[in-house]
Order: sequence, then C-alpha cells, then structure tokens
Amino acid sequence: MGKVKTNLHRSLRKNKRIAARKSVRKIPKGVIHVQASFNNTIVTVTDLRGQVIAWSSAGTCGFKGPQKGTPFAAQTITEDAIRRVQGMHRAKVRVKGPGLGRDAALRVIGRSGIRLTNIRDLTFLPHNGCRPPKKRRV
Repeated sequence: MGKVKTNLHRSLRKNKRIAARKSVRKIPKGVIHVQASFNNTIVTVTDLRGQVIAWSSAGTCGFKGPQKGTPFAAQTITEDAIRRVQGMHRAKVRVKGPGLGRDAALRVIGRSGIRLTNIRDLTFLPHNGCRPPKKRRV
C-alpha cells in the first residue's frame, strides 16, 4: 500500500518553499521597476534578463486602503524590495505611472548605495485621448 500524506507534511513542505523564495539573493546588476498608480505602488527587482528576483507592494507591507498610494508607503516598499536583494552594485530604474510614490521610491534607491546607470520613465501618454462621451440632451 502507498504512503498516506497528511496535511502536516504538505504544510511543512509549503513553508520550506516559501522560506526558500523569500531568502536574500545576490546579483551584481539588475533592473528596478517602480509602478506607481494613485492607489498603490509596486516595486519589482529583476536581473538583466528580466527574471524577477524580488518584489514588494503596499499590501504586502501592511498598508491598507488610501494609505497604499502615499509616498511613505512607497518608501517602505522600496526599502523592503532592496533589502531582499543584497550585493547589487548597479541598477537601471524604470518608473511607470503618475502616482505619488515615484519620487519617494527614487530617493530611497539613491540613498541605498546602488549606483544608478539610467532612469527611464515609461509612463504612457495619450496622444489624442479617448473619445469624449456624447453630448447630454436634457
């Protein structure tokens, strides 16, 4: 007869996997993506090929509701994402979105000791915008 796996074995295996994922990873060069909307800020650290090494968002750091879009939340998020990736000396930064967390995230990255090779703004700007709604008839 086969072995019976209990829920305890599954949960232990799952916890080991999560612990392995959250460990500190070392890469010398990388790309830091900052996506700042009005409601949230997400910071992702990738290697040069685009594979995600670490990420953090306002929700994972414990912020809820309107606090997620604040510059303080962005500062905390960026510190958390950079802390998980030690040994990074150089990084490209790509900023996307119109949110308040853009500048705060850049300030934290600059203070962290990582040398920024370039900063790129990838925010989409509509050339003509959406079609306006039809006129109201009263």
